[in-house]
Amino acid sequence: MGIFELLELICGLALFLFGMNAMSDGLEKCAGSKMKNILASMTSNPVKGFLLGLVVTMVIQSSSATTVMVVGFVNSGIMTLSQSIGVIMGANLGTSVTAWILTLTQIDASSTAWLQLFKTDTFVPILAAIGIVLYMFQKNAKKKDVGLILVGFAVLMVGMDTMSGSMEGLKNDQAFQELFLKFSNPILGVIVGTVVTAIIQSSSASVGILQAISTTGRITVGGCVPIIMGQNIGTCITALISSAGATKNAKRVAIIHLSFNVISTLIILPVYEILKATVGLPFVDITASPLTIAITHTGFKLVALAILLPCTKLLEKLSYLFVRVDDEEAEKAELLDERLLGTPAVAIQRCREVAVTMAEEAIGSVKNSINLLTEYDEKMVEKLRRSESKVDKYEDKIGSYLVKLSTQNMNNEDSAEANTLLHLIGDIERISDHSLNIMGSAEEIRDKKLSFSAEAKNELAVMVGAINEILDLTLNTFKNDDMDSAIMVEPLEQVVDYLKDKLKKRHIKRLSAGECTIEMGFILSDLLTTLERVSDHCSNIAACLLEMKHEDMDLHEYLRSIKLGDEKEYNHYYDYFKMKYDLRNVATK
Repeated sequence: MGIFELLELICGLALFLFGMNAMSDGLEKCAGSKMKNILASMTSNPVKGFLLGLVVTMVIQSSSATTVMVVGFVNSGIMTLSQSIGVIMGANLGTSVTAWILTLTQIDASSTAWLQLFKTDTFVPILAAIGIVLYMFQKNAKKKDVGLILVGFAVLMVGMDTMSGSMEGLKNDQAFQELFLKFSNPILGVIVGTVVTAIIQSSSASVGILQAISTTGRITVGGCVPIIMGQNIGTCITALISSAGATKNAKRVAIIHLSFNVISTLIILPVYEILKATVGLPFVDITASPLTIAITHTGFKLVALAILLPCTKLLEKLSYLFVRVDDEEAEKAELLDERLLGTPAVAIQRCREVAVTMAEEAIGSVKNSINLLTEYDEKMVEKLRRSESKVDKYEDKIGSYLVKLSTQNMNNEDSAEANTLLHLIGDIERISDHSLNIMGSAEEIRDKKLSFSAEAKNELAVMVGAINEILDLTLNTFKNDDMDSAIMVEPLEQVVDYLKDKLKKRHIKRLSAGECTIEMGFILSDLLTTLERVSDHCSNIAACLLEMKHEDMDLHEYLRSIKLGDEKEYNHYYDYFKMKYDLRNVATK
Protein backbone atom coordinates (compact mmCIF):
# COMPACT_ATOMS: atom_id res chain seq x y z
CA MET A 1 0.00 0.00 0.00
CA GLY A 2 1.43 3.36 -1.08
CA ILE A 3 1.26 6.63 0.80
CA PHE A 4 -1.74 7.86 -1.22
CA GLU A 5 -3.72 4.69 -0.57
CA LEU A 6 -2.89 4.98 3.14
CA LEU A 7 -4.08 8.61 3.21
CA GLU A 8 -7.24 7.54 1.39
CA LEU A 9 -7.83 4.85 4.03
CA ILE A 10 -7.33 7.38 6.85
CA CYS A 11 -9.68 9.84 5.12
CA GLY A 12 -12.30 7.12 4.69
CA LEU A 13 -11.99 6.12 8.36
CA ALA A 14 -12.36 9.77 9.42
CA LEU A 15 -15.52 10.14 7.31
CA PHE A 16 -16.84 6.85 8.66
CA LEU A 17 -16.34 7.87 12.31
CA PHE A 18 -17.74 11.36 11.73
CA GLY A 19 -20.79 9.99 9.92
CA MET A 20 -21.43 7.39 12.61
CA ASN A 21 -21.13 10.04 15.33
CA ALA A 22 -23.48 12.45 13.51
CA MET A 23 -26.02 9.69 12.87
CA SER A 24 -25.78 8.60 16.51
CA ASP A 25 -26.39 12.18 17.73
CA GLY A 26 -29.41 12.55 15.48
CA LEU A 27 -30.89 9.22 16.56
CA GLU A 28 -30.31 10.05 20.21
CA LYS A 29 -32.02 13.44 19.89
CA CYS A 30 -34.99 11.90 18.08
CA ALA A 31 -35.25 9.23 20.77
CA GLY A 32 -35.28 11.92 23.51
CA SER A 33 -38.16 11.17 25.87
CA LYS A 34 -38.50 7.66 24.41
CA MET A 35 -34.98 6.95 25.63
CA LYS A 36 -36.10 8.05 29.11
CA ASN A 37 -39.09 5.70 28.95
CA ILE A 38 -36.90 2.81 27.82
CA LEU A 39 -34.46 3.39 30.65
CA ALA A 40 -37.30 3.72 33.14
CA SER A 41 -38.16 0.08 32.42
CA MET A 42 -34.87 -1.21 33.85
CA THR A 43 -35.33 -4.44 35.72
CA SER A 44 -33.36 -7.17 37.45
CA ASN A 45 -34.74 -9.65 34.91
CA PRO A 46 -31.69 -10.41 32.67
CA VAL A 47 -33.84 -11.05 29.59
CA LYS A 48 -35.57 -7.65 29.82
CA GLY A 49 -32.21 -6.08 30.61
CA PHE A 50 -30.82 -7.74 27.49
CA LEU A 51 -33.62 -6.25 25.36
CA LEU A 52 -33.00 -2.83 26.92
CA GLY A 53 -29.29 -2.96 26.03
CA LEU A 54 -30.13 -4.18 22.54
CA VAL A 55 -32.61 -1.37 21.81
CA VAL A 56 -30.47 1.42 23.28
CA THR A 57 -27.36 0.27 21.39
CA MET A 58 -29.28 0.01 18.12
CA VAL A 59 -30.45 3.60 18.70
CA ILE A 60 -27.08 5.14 19.56
CA GLN A 61 -25.04 2.72 17.39
CA SER A 62 -22.30 2.11 19.97
CA SER A 63 -21.94 -0.68 22.52
CA SER A 64 -19.09 1.29 24.12
CA ALA A 65 -21.38 4.28 24.70
CA THR A 66 -24.10 2.05 26.15
CA THR A 67 -21.64 0.36 28.51
CA VAL A 68 -20.20 3.70 29.63
CA MET A 69 -23.79 4.78 30.30
CA VAL A 70 -24.35 1.63 32.37
CA VAL A 71 -21.15 2.35 34.35
CA GLY A 72 -22.64 5.78 35.07
CA PHE A 73 -25.98 4.25 36.13
CA VAL A 74 -24.33 1.87 38.57
CA ASN A 75 -22.02 4.60 39.87
CA SER A 76 -25.07 6.82 40.49
CA GLY A 77 -27.01 4.05 42.21
CA ILE A 78 -29.73 4.06 39.52
CA MET A 79 -28.98 0.49 38.50
CA THR A 80 -27.68 -2.46 40.49
CA LEU A 81 -24.74 -4.56 39.36
CA SER A 82 -26.97 -7.58 38.62
CA GLN A 83 -29.30 -5.40 36.50
CA SER A 84 -26.38 -4.20 34.41
CA ILE A 85 -25.30 -7.64 33.19
CA GLY A 86 -28.26 -8.26 30.86
CA VAL A 87 -27.94 -4.73 29.47
CA ILE A 88 -24.26 -5.30 28.64
CA MET A 89 -25.10 -8.53 26.83
CA GLY A 90 -27.80 -6.79 24.80
CA ALA A 91 -25.36 -4.03 23.92
CA ASN A 92 -22.91 -6.61 22.57
CA LEU A 93 -25.48 -7.85 20.08
CA GLY A 94 -26.93 -4.42 19.26
CA THR A 95 -23.63 -3.15 17.90
CA SER A 96 -23.67 -5.78 15.12
CA VAL A 97 -26.35 -3.76 13.28
CA THR A 98 -23.71 -1.40 11.85
CA ALA A 99 -21.94 -4.26 10.05
CA TRP A 100 -25.19 -5.18 8.30
CA ILE A 101 -25.78 -1.59 7.24
CA LEU A 102 -22.28 -1.47 5.72
CA THR A 103 -23.00 -4.48 3.49
CA LEU A 104 -25.17 -2.10 1.41
CA THR A 105 -21.97 -0.65 -0.07
CA GLN A 106 -21.32 -3.94 -1.88
CA ILE A 107 -24.56 -4.24 -3.85
CA ASP A 108 -23.46 -4.28 -7.49
CA ALA A 109 -24.95 -4.21 -10.96
CA SER A 110 -25.40 -8.01 -11.05
CA SER A 111 -27.82 -7.90 -8.09
CA THR A 112 -31.56 -8.33 -8.53
CA ALA A 113 -33.72 -5.33 -9.42
CA TRP A 114 -35.14 -4.80 -5.92
CA LEU A 115 -31.66 -4.90 -4.40
CA GLN A 116 -30.56 -2.24 -6.90
CA LEU A 117 -32.78 0.19 -5.01
CA PHE A 118 -30.45 -0.17 -1.99
CA LYS A 119 -27.24 0.32 -3.98
CA THR A 120 -25.26 3.14 -2.35
CA ASP A 121 -24.77 4.95 -5.66
CA THR A 122 -28.56 5.05 -5.97
CA PHE A 123 -29.90 6.05 -2.58
CA VAL A 124 -27.01 7.68 -0.68
CA PRO A 125 -26.96 10.86 -2.82
CA ILE A 126 -30.76 11.09 -2.47
CA LEU A 127 -30.57 10.66 1.32
CA ALA A 128 -27.74 13.19 1.54
CA ALA A 129 -29.73 15.76 -0.47
CA ILE A 130 -32.88 15.27 1.61
CA GLY A 131 -30.85 15.33 4.81
CA ILE A 132 -29.00 18.56 4.04
CA VAL A 133 -32.23 20.32 3.06
CA LEU A 134 -33.88 19.27 6.34
CA TYR A 135 -30.84 20.15 8.42
CA MET A 136 -30.04 23.49 6.79
CA PHE A 137 -33.44 24.93 5.94
CA GLN A 138 -35.94 23.51 8.44
CA LYS A 139 -36.63 25.35 11.71
CA ASN A 140 -38.45 22.43 13.31
CA ALA A 141 -35.99 20.68 15.68
CA LYS A 142 -37.32 17.17 14.99
CA LYS A 143 -36.94 17.62 11.22
CA LYS A 144 -33.41 18.96 11.70
CA ASP A 145 -32.56 15.86 13.74
CA VAL A 146 -33.91 13.61 10.98
CA GLY A 147 -31.77 15.59 8.53
CA LEU A 148 -28.71 15.00 10.74
CA ILE A 149 -29.42 11.25 10.76
CA LEU A 150 -29.65 11.13 6.96
CA VAL A 151 -26.51 13.24 6.44
CA GLY A 152 -24.61 11.19 9.02
CA PHE A 153 -25.67 7.95 7.33
CA ALA A 154 -24.64 9.27 3.90
CA VAL A 155 -21.21 10.37 5.19
CA LEU A 156 -20.76 7.00 6.91
CA MET A 157 -21.45 5.17 3.64
CA VAL A 158 -19.14 7.46 1.68
CA GLY A 159 -16.44 6.80 4.28
CA MET A 160 -16.93 3.06 3.84
CA ASP A 161 -16.72 3.41 0.05
CA THR A 162 -13.55 5.47 0.42
CA MET A 163 -11.95 2.82 2.65
CA SER A 164 -12.94 0.12 0.17
CA GLY A 165 -11.49 2.19 -2.69
CA SER A 166 -8.18 2.54 -0.86
CA MET A 167 -7.91 -1.26 -0.91
CA GLU A 168 -8.23 -1.60 -4.70
CA GLY A 169 -4.46 -1.65 -5.20
CA LEU A 170 -4.09 -4.60 -2.81
CA LYS A 171 -6.21 -7.01 -4.85
CA ASN A 172 -3.16 -8.37 -6.69
CA ASP A 173 -0.62 -7.63 -3.97
CA GLN A 174 1.07 -10.91 -2.99
CA ALA A 175 2.85 -9.32 -0.02
CA PHE A 176 -0.48 -8.20 1.43
CA GLN A 177 -1.91 -11.70 1.16
CA GLU A 178 1.13 -13.19 2.86
CA LEU A 179 0.84 -10.58 5.64
CA PHE A 180 -2.82 -11.34 6.17
CA LEU A 181 -2.14 -15.08 6.24
CA LYS A 182 -0.07 -14.43 9.37
CA PHE A 183 -3.13 -12.83 11.00
CA SER A 184 -5.07 -16.05 10.42
CA ASN A 185 -2.97 -17.44 13.26
CA PRO A 186 -5.70 -17.47 15.94
CA ILE A 187 -3.63 -15.87 18.72
CA LEU A 188 -2.17 -13.16 16.48
CA GLY A 189 -5.58 -12.51 14.90
CA VAL A 190 -7.19 -11.95 18.32
CA ILE A 191 -4.33 -9.61 19.33
CA VAL A 192 -4.59 -7.56 16.13
CA GLY A 193 -8.38 -7.24 16.43
CA THR A 194 -8.07 -6.24 20.10
CA VAL A 195 -5.31 -3.65 19.58
CA VAL A 196 -6.87 -1.95 16.53
CA THR A 197 -10.29 -1.72 18.18
CA ALA A 198 -8.79 -0.46 21.45
CA ILE A 199 -6.94 2.29 19.56
CA ILE A 200 -9.96 3.62 17.66
CA GLN A 201 -12.36 2.70 20.52
CA SER A 202 -15.10 1.48 18.20
CA SER A 203 -15.81 -2.12 17.26
CA SER A 204 -18.18 -0.87 14.53
CA ALA A 205 -15.34 1.09 12.92
CA SER A 206 -12.85 -1.78 13.18
CA VAL A 207 -15.40 -4.19 11.67
CA GLY A 208 -15.93 -1.59 8.91
CA ILE A 209 -12.19 -1.57 8.22
CA LEU A 210 -12.20 -5.39 8.05
CA GLN A 211 -15.15 -5.26 5.64
CA ALA A 212 -13.24 -2.76 3.49
CA ILE A 213 -10.19 -5.05 3.45
CA SER A 214 -12.43 -7.95 2.42
CA THR A 215 -13.26 -6.13 -0.83
CA THR A 216 -9.75 -7.02 -2.06
CA GLY A 217 -10.85 -10.65 -2.30
CA ARG A 218 -7.53 -11.74 -0.75
CA ILE A 219 -8.78 -12.83 2.68
CA THR A 220 -10.93 -15.75 3.82
CA VAL A 221 -13.69 -16.05 6.38
CA GLY A 222 -11.43 -18.33 8.44
CA GLY A 223 -8.82 -15.59 8.61
CA CYS A 224 -11.40 -13.06 9.84
CA VAL A 225 -12.85 -15.14 12.69
CA PRO A 226 -10.02 -14.57 15.25
CA ILE A 227 -9.84 -10.88 14.34
CA ILE A 228 -13.60 -10.48 14.94
CA MET A 229 -13.20 -12.13 18.34
CA GLY A 230 -10.39 -9.72 19.17
CA GLN A 231 -12.51 -6.77 18.08
CA ASN A 232 -15.12 -7.68 20.69
CA ILE A 233 -12.44 -7.67 23.39
CA GLY A 234 -10.91 -4.37 22.20
CA THR A 235 -14.21 -2.52 22.46
CA CYS A 236 -14.14 -3.03 26.26
CA ILE A 237 -11.29 -0.51 26.66
CA THR A 238 -13.70 2.45 26.67
CA ALA A 239 -15.69 1.12 29.64
CA LEU A 240 -12.48 0.20 31.51
CA ILE A 241 -11.13 3.75 31.09
CA SER A 242 -14.50 5.20 32.06
CA SER A 243 -14.65 3.17 35.29
CA ALA A 244 -11.45 4.74 36.63
CA GLY A 245 -12.32 6.69 39.76
CA ALA A 246 -15.83 5.23 39.94
CA THR A 247 -17.33 3.17 42.76
CA LYS A 248 -16.38 -0.47 43.10
CA ASN A 249 -19.66 -1.66 41.62
CA ALA A 250 -19.11 0.60 38.59
CA LYS A 251 -15.64 -0.95 38.15
CA ARG A 252 -17.28 -4.37 38.31
CA VAL A 253 -19.54 -3.41 35.40
CA ALA A 254 -16.46 -2.80 33.23
CA ILE A 255 -14.96 -6.11 34.42
CA ILE A 256 -18.17 -7.96 33.51
CA HIS A 257 -18.12 -6.38 30.03
CA LEU A 258 -14.51 -7.48 29.54
CA SER A 259 -15.11 -10.93 31.09
CA PHE A 260 -18.07 -11.60 28.81
CA ASN A 261 -16.00 -11.06 25.66
CA VAL A 262 -12.79 -12.71 26.92
CA ILE A 263 -14.57 -15.83 28.25
CA SER A 264 -16.65 -16.22 25.10
CA THR A 265 -13.44 -16.00 23.02
CA LEU A 266 -11.62 -18.49 25.28
CA ILE A 267 -14.50 -20.97 24.87
CA ILE A 268 -15.43 -20.48 21.21
CA LEU A 269 -11.94 -20.05 19.67
CA PRO A 270 -10.52 -23.45 20.82
CA VAL A 271 -13.74 -25.22 19.81
CA TYR A 272 -13.59 -23.46 16.42
CA GLU A 273 -9.95 -24.45 15.88
CA ILE A 274 -10.54 -28.08 16.93
CA LEU A 275 -13.55 -28.42 14.60
CA LYS A 276 -11.58 -26.81 11.77
CA ALA A 277 -8.69 -29.25 12.25
CA THR A 278 -10.79 -32.40 12.71
CA VAL A 279 -14.13 -32.34 10.92
CA GLY A 280 -13.42 -29.33 8.76
CA LEU A 281 -15.66 -26.31 8.44
CA PRO A 282 -16.91 -25.60 4.90
CA PHE A 283 -17.02 -21.79 5.29
CA VAL A 284 -13.39 -21.40 6.42
CA ASP A 285 -11.88 -21.15 2.93
CA ILE A 286 -14.67 -19.01 1.44
CA THR A 287 -13.43 -15.62 0.27
CA ALA A 288 -14.57 -13.04 2.81
CA SER A 289 -16.94 -10.23 1.85
CA PRO A 290 -18.71 -7.50 3.82
CA LEU A 291 -21.78 -9.76 4.00
CA THR A 292 -19.92 -12.85 5.29
CA ILE A 293 -18.10 -10.70 7.84
CA ALA A 294 -21.44 -9.29 9.06
CA ILE A 295 -22.80 -12.85 9.34
CA THR A 296 -19.67 -14.05 11.19
CA HIS A 297 -19.70 -11.04 13.49
CA THR A 298 -23.37 -11.54 14.43
CA GLY A 299 -22.97 -15.33 14.62
CA PHE A 300 -20.13 -15.06 17.12
CA LYS A 301 -22.19 -12.73 19.31
CA LEU A 302 -25.24 -15.02 19.21
CA VAL A 303 -23.17 -18.08 20.18
CA ALA A 304 -21.52 -16.10 23.00
CA LEU A 305 -24.96 -15.05 24.27
CA ALA A 306 -26.27 -18.62 24.13
CA ILE A 307 -23.33 -19.73 26.28
CA LEU A 308 -23.18 -16.90 28.83
CA LEU A 309 -26.72 -15.50 29.14
CA PRO A 310 -27.66 -18.25 31.63
CA CYS A 311 -24.44 -17.49 33.58
CA THR A 312 -25.13 -13.91 34.70
CA LYS A 313 -24.69 -14.79 38.40
CA LEU A 314 -21.31 -16.40 37.69
CA LEU A 315 -20.15 -13.28 35.82
CA GLU A 316 -21.22 -11.17 38.79
CA LYS A 317 -19.26 -13.40 41.19
CA LEU A 318 -16.24 -13.22 38.89
CA SER A 319 -16.31 -9.42 39.02
CA TYR A 320 -16.12 -9.60 42.82
CA LEU A 321 -12.93 -11.67 42.51
CA PHE A 322 -11.26 -8.88 40.51
CA VAL A 323 -12.72 -6.00 42.56
CA ARG A 324 -12.83 -7.37 46.07
CA VAL A 325 -15.22 -6.45 48.88
CA ASP A 326 -13.48 -4.94 51.92
CA ASP A 327 -14.59 -4.10 55.42
CA GLU A 328 -14.84 -0.38 54.75
CA GLU A 329 -18.13 1.45 54.92
CA ALA A 330 -20.27 1.00 51.80
CA GLU A 331 -19.41 3.52 49.12
CA LYS A 332 -21.79 6.34 48.43
CA ALA A 333 -23.22 6.44 44.95
CA GLU A 334 -22.35 9.47 42.88
CA LEU A 335 -25.53 11.54 42.65
CA LEU A 336 -24.83 12.87 39.17
CA ASP A 337 -22.31 10.88 37.18
CA GLU A 338 -20.50 12.79 34.41
CA ARG A 339 -20.48 9.62 32.28
CA LEU A 340 -24.17 10.29 31.63
CA LEU A 341 -23.45 13.69 30.05
CA GLY A 342 -22.80 11.95 26.74
CA THR A 343 -26.48 10.98 26.67
CA PRO A 344 -28.29 14.27 27.47
CA ALA A 345 -31.80 12.76 27.63
CA VAL A 346 -30.64 10.35 30.33
CA ALA A 347 -28.62 13.02 32.17
CA ILE A 348 -31.66 15.36 32.25
CA GLN A 349 -33.83 12.58 33.66
CA ARG A 350 -31.24 11.89 36.36
CA CYS A 351 -31.06 15.63 37.21
CA ARG A 352 -34.82 15.71 37.61
CA GLU A 353 -34.75 12.68 39.95
CA VAL A 354 -32.09 14.29 42.15
CA ALA A 355 -33.98 17.62 42.09
CA VAL A 356 -37.12 15.79 43.29
CA THR A 357 -35.09 14.36 46.20
CA MET A 358 -33.89 17.90 46.92
CA ALA A 359 -37.49 19.18 46.90
CA GLU A 360 -38.62 16.40 49.26
CA GLU A 361 -35.81 17.34 51.64
CA ALA A 362 -36.61 21.08 51.50
CA ILE A 363 -40.38 20.65 51.92
CA GLY A 364 -39.89 18.16 54.74
CA SER A 365 -37.67 20.71 56.49
CA VAL A 366 -40.32 23.43 56.32
CA LYS A 367 -42.96 21.11 57.79
CA ASN A 368 -40.62 20.00 60.56
CA SER A 369 -39.68 23.59 61.39
CA ILE A 370 -43.38 24.51 61.68
CA ASN A 371 -43.84 21.69 64.21
CA LEU A 372 -41.15 23.35 66.38
CA LEU A 373 -43.55 26.24 67.00
CA THR A 374 -45.78 24.00 69.10
CA GLU A 375 -43.26 21.36 70.29
CA TYR A 376 -39.61 22.45 70.47
CA ASP A 377 -37.06 19.66 70.07
CA GLU A 378 -33.24 20.13 70.09
CA LYS A 379 -32.71 16.97 68.02
CA MET A 380 -35.07 18.31 65.37
CA VAL A 381 -33.15 21.60 65.35
CA GLU A 382 -29.92 19.75 64.55
CA LYS A 383 -31.68 17.69 61.91
CA LEU A 384 -33.00 20.87 60.25
CA ARG A 385 -29.51 22.38 60.12
CA ARG A 386 -28.13 19.23 58.51
CA SER A 387 -31.03 19.13 56.08
CA GLU A 388 -30.52 22.76 55.01
CA SER A 389 -26.82 22.05 54.41
CA LYS A 390 -27.75 18.99 52.37
CA VAL A 391 -30.14 21.03 50.19
CA ASP A 392 -27.39 23.61 49.58
CA LYS A 393 -25.10 20.80 48.37
CA TYR A 394 -27.86 19.47 46.12
CA GLU A 395 -28.26 22.91 44.56
CA ASP A 396 -24.51 23.24 43.97
CA LYS A 397 -24.17 19.76 42.46
CA ILE A 398 -27.26 19.99 40.23
CA GLY A 399 -26.44 23.53 39.10
CA SER A 400 -22.83 22.64 38.20
CA TYR A 401 -23.98 19.48 36.42
CA LEU A 402 -26.60 21.36 34.38
CA VAL A 403 -24.00 23.95 33.35
CA LYS A 404 -21.76 21.13 32.08
CA LEU A 405 -24.76 19.54 30.39
CA SER A 406 -25.53 22.81 28.58
CA THR A 407 -22.31 22.37 26.57
CA GLN A 408 -23.64 19.10 25.13
CA ASN A 409 -25.57 18.83 21.90
CA MET A 410 -29.20 18.68 23.11
CA ASN A 411 -32.56 18.85 21.39
CA ASN A 412 -34.91 21.74 22.17
CA GLU A 413 -37.00 19.72 24.62
CA ASP A 414 -34.00 18.67 26.73
CA SER A 415 -32.50 22.15 26.59
CA ALA A 416 -35.77 23.70 27.82
CA GLU A 417 -36.00 21.18 30.65
CA ALA A 418 -32.40 21.89 31.70
CA ASN A 419 -33.16 25.63 31.88
CA THR A 420 -36.32 24.95 33.85
CA LEU A 421 -34.45 22.80 36.37
CA LEU A 422 -31.87 25.56 36.85
CA HIS A 423 -34.66 27.93 37.83
CA LEU A 424 -36.45 25.39 40.01
CA ILE A 425 -33.49 24.44 42.20
CA GLY A 426 -33.08 28.11 43.17
CA ASP A 427 -36.67 28.28 44.45
CA ILE A 428 -36.33 24.91 46.19
CA GLU A 429 -33.17 26.09 47.98
CA ARG A 430 -34.93 29.26 49.14
CA ILE A 431 -37.78 27.16 50.57
CA SER A 432 -35.17 25.27 52.59
CA ASP A 433 -33.64 28.56 53.80
CA HIS A 434 -37.03 29.64 55.11
CA SER A 435 -37.18 26.54 57.29
CA LEU A 436 -34.26 28.02 59.26
CA ASN A 437 -36.13 31.32 59.58
CA ILE A 438 -39.14 29.50 61.04
CA MET A 439 -36.81 27.54 63.32
CA GLY A 440 -35.32 30.89 64.46
CA SER A 441 -38.78 32.12 65.42
CA ALA A 442 -39.38 28.91 67.38
CA GLU A 443 -36.05 29.35 69.20
CA GLU A 444 -36.90 32.95 70.09
CA ILE A 445 -40.29 31.91 71.50
CA ARG A 446 -38.59 29.17 73.57
CA ASP A 447 -35.67 31.32 74.79
CA LYS A 448 -37.89 34.26 75.81
CA LYS A 449 -40.57 31.96 77.21
CA LEU A 450 -43.27 33.58 75.13
CA SER A 451 -46.51 32.10 73.84
CA PHE A 452 -49.28 32.93 71.40
CA SER A 453 -52.80 33.68 72.60
CA ALA A 454 -55.39 30.96 72.00
CA GLU A 455 -56.95 32.96 69.18
CA ALA A 456 -53.55 33.63 67.55
CA LYS A 457 -52.76 29.88 67.73
CA ASN A 458 -56.00 29.01 65.97
CA GLU A 459 -55.44 31.67 63.29
CA LEU A 460 -51.86 30.49 62.75
CA ALA A 461 -53.13 26.90 62.41
CA VAL A 462 -55.30 28.01 59.49
CA MET A 463 -52.28 29.60 57.80
CA VAL A 464 -50.13 26.51 58.46
CA GLY A 465 -52.84 24.28 56.95
CA ALA A 466 -52.76 26.34 53.75
CA ILE A 467 -48.93 26.26 53.66
CA ASN A 468 -48.82 22.49 54.14
CA GLU A 469 -51.30 22.02 51.30
CA ILE A 470 -49.45 24.31 48.87
CA LEU A 471 -46.21 22.46 49.68
CA ASP A 472 -47.90 19.10 48.96
CA LEU A 473 -49.41 20.37 45.71
CA THR A 474 -46.04 21.74 44.58
CA LEU A 475 -44.20 18.51 45.38
CA ASN A 476 -46.86 16.44 43.61
CA THR A 477 -46.60 18.71 40.56
CA PHE A 478 -42.84 18.30 40.36
CA LYS A 479 -42.55 14.66 41.40
CA ASN A 480 -45.41 13.24 39.34
CA ASP A 481 -45.57 15.83 36.57
CA ASP A 482 -49.16 16.53 37.69
CA MET A 483 -50.40 19.67 35.95
CA ASP A 484 -53.78 19.45 37.69
CA SER A 485 -51.98 20.11 40.98
CA ALA A 486 -49.93 22.87 39.35
CA ILE A 487 -53.06 24.79 38.34
CA MET A 488 -54.25 24.78 41.98
CA VAL A 489 -51.03 26.29 43.38
CA GLU A 490 -51.43 29.91 42.25
CA PRO A 491 -55.01 30.35 43.57
CA LEU A 492 -53.90 28.90 46.91
CA GLU A 493 -50.89 31.24 46.95
CA GLN A 494 -53.26 34.19 46.56
CA VAL A 495 -55.31 32.88 49.49
CA VAL A 496 -52.11 32.70 51.56
CA ASP A 497 -51.42 36.36 50.70
CA TYR A 498 -54.96 37.21 51.80
CA LEU A 499 -54.52 35.26 55.06
CA LYS A 500 -51.25 37.04 55.87
CA ASP A 501 -52.87 40.47 55.55
CA LYS A 502 -55.92 39.42 57.57
CA LEU A 503 -53.85 37.86 60.37
CA LYS A 504 -51.70 40.96 60.69
CA LYS A 505 -54.81 43.17 60.97
CA ARG A 506 -56.31 40.85 63.59
CA HIS A 507 -53.09 40.98 65.59
CA ILE A 508 -53.13 44.80 65.57
CA LYS A 509 -56.65 44.71 67.01
CA ARG A 510 -55.52 42.34 69.81
CA LEU A 511 -52.54 44.55 70.47
CA SER A 512 -54.80 47.59 70.79
CA ALA A 513 -57.03 45.66 73.18
CA GLY A 514 -54.02 44.64 75.30
CA GLU A 515 -54.53 40.95 74.49
CA CYS A 516 -51.05 40.48 72.98
CA THR A 517 -47.52 41.87 73.46
CA ILE A 518 -45.47 43.89 70.95
CA GLU A 519 -42.68 41.30 71.21
CA MET A 520 -44.97 38.47 70.14
CA GLY A 521 -46.29 40.76 67.43
CA PHE A 522 -42.82 41.07 65.88
CA ILE A 523 -42.36 37.29 65.94
CA LEU A 524 -45.81 36.70 64.41
CA SER A 525 -45.17 39.30 61.69
CA ASP A 526 -41.82 37.70 60.76
CA LEU A 527 -43.40 34.25 60.80
CA LEU A 528 -46.29 35.24 58.54
CA THR A 529 -43.90 36.94 56.09
CA THR A 530 -41.71 33.83 55.99
CA LEU A 531 -44.69 31.52 55.37
CA GLU A 532 -45.98 33.81 52.64
CA ARG A 533 -42.57 33.76 50.94
CA VAL A 534 -42.59 29.96 51.04
CA SER A 535 -45.89 30.04 49.13
CA ASP A 536 -44.37 32.52 46.63
CA HIS A 537 -41.59 30.04 45.81
CA CYS A 538 -44.18 27.27 45.44
CA SER A 539 -46.03 29.48 42.96
CA ASN A 540 -42.81 30.07 41.00
CA ILE A 541 -42.13 26.32 40.79
CA ALA A 542 -45.64 25.40 39.65
CA ALA A 543 -45.80 28.24 37.11
CA CYS A 544 -42.37 27.31 35.72
CA LEU A 545 -43.49 23.70 35.21
CA LEU A 546 -46.71 24.86 33.56
CA GLU A 547 -44.75 27.09 31.22
CA MET A 548 -42.52 24.17 30.23
CA LYS A 549 -45.58 22.06 29.46
CA HIS A 550 -47.11 24.82 27.34
CA GLU A 551 -44.26 26.31 25.35
CA ASP A 552 -46.52 28.94 23.79
CA MET A 553 -47.57 30.23 27.22
CA ASP A 554 -45.89 33.38 28.48
CA LEU A 555 -45.25 32.88 32.21
CA HIS A 556 -45.61 36.50 33.31
CA GLU A 557 -48.74 37.01 31.21
CA TYR A 558 -50.23 33.83 32.67
CA LEU A 559 -49.58 34.93 36.26
CA ARG A 560 -50.93 38.43 35.55
CA SER A 561 -54.11 37.10 34.00
CA ILE A 562 -54.94 34.68 36.80
CA LYS A 563 -54.26 37.28 39.47
CA LEU A 564 -56.75 39.57 37.75
CA GLY A 565 -59.28 36.75 37.89
CA ASP A 566 -59.55 36.39 34.12
CA GLU A 567 -59.63 32.62 34.18
CA LYS A 568 -62.65 30.63 35.35
CA GLU A 569 -60.53 27.76 36.61
CA TYR A 570 -58.50 30.11 38.75
CA ASN A 571 -61.66 31.69 40.22
CA HIS A 572 -63.08 28.27 41.02
CA TYR A 573 -60.01 27.16 42.98
CA TYR A 574 -59.56 30.55 44.64
CA ASP A 575 -63.11 30.45 45.99
CA TYR A 576 -62.63 26.85 47.09
CA PHE A 577 -59.45 27.54 49.07
CA LYS A 578 -60.77 30.80 50.51
CA MET A 579 -63.73 28.92 51.92
CA LYS A 580 -61.55 26.02 53.12
CA TYR A 581 -59.24 28.36 55.04
CA ASP A 582 -61.89 30.81 56.23
CA LEU A 583 -60.80 32.72 59.34
CA ARG A 584 -64.42 33.18 60.40
CA ASN A 585 -64.37 29.59 61.62
CA VAL A 586 -61.51 30.31 64.05
CA ALA A 587 -63.73 31.57 66.83
CA THR A 588 -65.58 28.23 66.94
CA LYS A 589 -62.40 26.18 67.29
